Amino acid sequence: MQKILIIEDEKTISGVLHSILSDELPDYEFIIAEDGLEGFKHIEKDDFQLIISDIKMPKLAGTDLLKQTLAIKPESTVVMISGHADIDTAVDCLKMGAYDFISKPIDINRLITSVKNALDKEKLTKENKTLQKENTTLKKKVNKKYQMIGESDALKKIQDMIDKVAASDARVLITGPNGAGKELVAHAIHAQSERSKGPMIEVNCAAIPSELIESELFGHVKGSFTGAIKDKQGKFELANNGTIFLDEIGDMSLVAQAKVLRALQESRVSPVGSDKEIKVDVRVLAATNKNMEKEIEAGRFREDLYHRLSVIEIYVPPLDERKDDIRLLVEHFAKSLADEQGTAPKVFEEEAIKALESFTWTGNIRELRNIVERLIILGGTTVSAEDVAAFVRK
Repeated sequence: MQKILIIEDEKTISGVLHSILSDELPDYEFIIAEDGLEGFKHIEKDDFQLIISDIKMPKLAGTDLLKQTLAIKPESTVVMISGHADIDTAVDCLKMGAYDFISKPIDINRLITSVKNALDKEKLTKENKTLQKENTTLKKKVNKKYQMIGESDALKKIQDMIDKVAASDARVLITGPNGAGKELVAHAIHAQSERSKGPMIEVNCAAIPSELIESELFGHVKGSFTGAIKDKQGKFELANNGTIFLDEIGDMSLVAQAKVLRALQESRVSPVGSDKEIKVDVRVLAATNKNMEKEIEAGRFREDLYHRLSVIEIYVPPLDERKDDIRLLVEHFAKSLADEQGTAPKVFEEEAIKALESFTWTGNIRELRNIVERLIILGGTTVSAEDVAAFVRK
């Protein structure tokens, strides 16, 4: 049962409070303490939905009781009772964190209203905490989809960086070899950010012909070029209030780079064939497997755009630099593949794991996943070192 604590050294007043409030609030249990010290002992060992306390009391004054209560249980809801001479003190109590104060002699209607409002506030606070907890749990579930598997120092460093940069709107350039998991880093940053409520739009710059990249990024109007049979929104506009992930940014043409730079500088885009400018609020994440310094030196990438994109730079190492994670990755892929097929995960024997750890992984995590899938399909009841030797060419 929910509880209300009454701390009052005058038995007549505590009796009246108990009598009135127990009639109004029959679902609550009332505890009465005769001085501040006794009241605080109750607070230390129990939780109360409401605490009603006098200000002037023996052993421990109401102001000190309030301070000590909020120090150990800051979300406590406390209503103070004061004589007319204690008004200044009562105001100080409100500043310290008390919910309300009631003057003596006590106005019954005022008392009931204050207590009910205080209990409503306490209930609302508890509901908000529950919602926040549910939101945190949901957020973790979202993040788990893009979780990078492993416990190596290299991976911990990346996860620490993600935690630090996700809450900001800083642009992030993610570098590393193909198949290392750069897109997972991008998704994790978006999922842990405030923009997770908005869209995340991915653009593979290497997969789009150079003559179409502007249209993809900024949109076009009908008739602006052959094949433009209707107006089309660009990726930047589609990502408004969210995140755009420019994968393989190093393969973007210099003309498109200039347009992207302008979009970042002005937070506006112009569809191909249009003079109209569209304001966009977009966080930009980019990734590349290229050495950007060499690309800049060779004149293939704009240095000013590079500096715009790389406010924060996160390097994702190849799998060969985090072989300690192979065991966990194999277990993860085995489970996820089994879930997809509705079967029990296959067990990889210890010697099979060691064999996989001994290989050089030029295709990184993407290659490892493909190998695990192959071994699950072609291997025995459990995957052995013999299966690895038979079905993996290294």
